[in-house]
Amino acid sequence: MSGRRALLTGWFSFLEGEATAGDVLALRRVEQVVREAGLAYDIAWSPGFRPGELSLETVRPADYGLLLFVCGPCSGPQTAALHERFAHCRRIAVGVSVVDPQEAAVRGFHEVIARDGPSHEPSPDLSAGIRPRADRLPPVVATVLTSGQHEYAGLRRHEETVRRVTAWLGARDCARLEVETRLDTGDWRLCGTPEQLDAVLARVDLVVTNRLHGLVLALRSGVPVVAVDPVAGGAKVSAQARALGWPAVIPAERLDEEALSHWWGWARGEGVARAAAYADAPPPEPLVEALRARLEGAEHTARGDIRPI
Repeated sequence: MSGRRALLTGWFSFLEGEATAGDVLALRRVEQVVREAGLAYDIAWSPGFRPGELSLETVRPADYGLLLFVCGPCSGPQTAALHERFAHCRRIAVGVSVVDPQEAAVRGFHEVIARDGPSHEPSPDLSAGIRPRADRLPPVVATVLTSGQHEYAGLRRHEETVRRVTAWLGARDCARLEVETRLDTGDWRLCGTPEQLDAVLARVDLVVTNRLHGLVLALRSGVPVVAVDPVAGGAKVSAQARALGWPAVIPAERLDEEALSHWWGWARGEGVARAAAYADAPPPEPLVEALRARLEGAEHTARGDIRPI
């Protein structure tokens, strides 16, 4: 046993457990306290959450004299198993919920500093002590993606573009928000009006899309866009980007990490002011002008006739 070196564990350590935002913030607060106490420590992470990092499967119990179990319910066979494997350590549970004080998982700790339980006055969760800092928050990125549009038949690259974009985006430091432009008043998960969707888009920092309206609706809200045209040879997404003078559009044939990273950087820099200009000064409306002219009788077209404006 090596002195008082501590191992920090919790449900974020178990292979079948989970790492919630609250758990990790509670862990950070405990880290601060442990550092203030002058103790060296390690964290055991679930291989499912942080592959390749120190885990309960790879740690050497003899290296530690103190085990801290942080946050979550103090229960279950996984928690109880820690007492057997780290029997030589002083074991403290902190910030936990105690459901049954007589459970083996609870009784195995030398001390339980509970946040709530049948014999405890509730205390604020450890995560409450970690305050968010606006200057350190990553961007919020809305994705507006489709795997449909089968009218493009053999030119469709929709599934491939979605796969590449989401794999790349998943590795970025950002908060991801999946957004659907389809309105549905019967599905609570979807917006029921365009204004509800506007309210969402107005609060994000960037939109990544392979949809025409993902591009248009973001720009009208003044939000920069990284657009991908999912149709080989280019189709309506590229055409709309040209019509709006928006440069951050990637053809399906040239979609790769380099292109995505390039336009991400542009959109997060120069693109911010460029997008804001769309909200301040809407683009020309030649379609509306053409319709007005026809309704006023300036032009008459035969049924089925499609004329350029």
